[in-house]
Amino acid sequence: MADNVPTCRWGIITVGLISSWFVADLVAPRADAKAKHVIQAIGASSAQKANDFVKKYITDADTGPAKHNPTIYSSYDEVYNDPNVDCVYIGSPHGLHYRDLKNAIAAGKNVLCEKAFVMNAREAREVFALAKEKNVYVAEAMWLRHRPLIRDIRAQLYDDKVIGDVFRTSCDFRMQLDFSKLDSSSRHLNLELGAGSLLDIGIYSLTWAMLTLDPSTPAEGGLKAESKGSDEGQTSSEQPVIVATQSFEPTAGIETSTAAVIKYPSTGRHGVITSTMNTRRGKGHHFATIEGTNGFIEVEGNAPSHPTKFTVYPKWTGDGPGSKPEPLGSYEYPLEPYQGFIYEADNAALDIAAGRKESAVMPWAETVRVMELMDSIRKQGGTVYPQDK
Repeated sequence: MADNVPTCRWGIITVGLISSWFVADLVAPRADAKAKHVIQAIGASSAQKANDFVKKYITDADTGPAKHNPTIYSSYDEVYNDPNVDCVYIGSPHGLHYRDLKNAIAAGKNVLCEKAFVMNAREAREVFALAKEKNVYVAEAMWLRHRPLIRDIRAQLYDDKVIGDVFRTSCDFRMQLDFSKLDSSSRHLNLELGAGSLLDIGIYSLTWAMLTLDPSTPAEGGLKAESKGSDEGQTSSEQPVIVATQSFEPTAGIETSTAAVIKYPSTGRHGVITSTMNTRRGKGHHFATIEGTNGFIEVEGNAPSHPTKFTVYPKWTGDGPGSKPEPLGSYEYPLEPYQGFIYEADNAALDIAAGRKESAVMPWAETVRVMELMDSIRKQGGTVYPQDK
């Protein structure tokens, strides 16, 4: 690790699965680090939970150059008020983000908050207004946008135009839940916590469509040649027209499947985005297809949130059903030893060190735009959260 990289001291809010993935990336060793990350504090509902988390994901796993010895807190407010914390990472359920964001910002802390950022666009606007008032850095942790794979696939689409003019993207995210076996306290049954496929996984399908259909959509590597926006703090992205429908689990009344078609009026490009909690995808199958006038790209990985490979194909030749042309190129992005959170952590650390208050990869206007689109999907589909009332 270079000596001249910035240091970011993190306060981790909640000790659930997503926080464990984030922390695991921060403690893993690497030679080409853009920033030095220190786990400074852990906040949980109890000191025991926090200590167990530290032992499992930090003490026993820490082999990097920066040895971590976080302060343990049994409340989130203590993390927000710790003067040694530079940035707070919020990994709580969606429905608690609004509360946790406002409390951290009110304490003057920089914040990187998990997706979905909040429950609706109104909450997002209120959070960013407070962030502007307090003059702190706040960003949505949409880790997909920070990945090198996204940078490279967009360069092939819009700089190199390897498949000609892009006209359609389809993306499907599947995960399987047996609602009859869920504990009554599960967040997947609680509308107040954002239950349903859309905010949990459908947001990734939507993001894939936005990233590949609109070169003005912010992401790692900057805006593409067709765009007219600024790389910092704003977006000129077009708001697509959207038509959506949703299905619900009959007993709990929770949305389990979402399907939507989005269209960009100025280009005619459209996307088919789907998410479901009723089934899963087999290994080795692509989850997204990007189609152009001269070919298509298939994207693979564990899920749309974990892309690890994309393959470029020429235009179909008219062969029989089931045939596929020989690929023009295949590009792999193995995640090990990382999950992929390190890229957003690096970018946040660099932003804060440079005095920026917004992420160029996920600026405030883009978070609001995504929330507005999901608000529209839910309005058409019939999902209403208590926070909407």
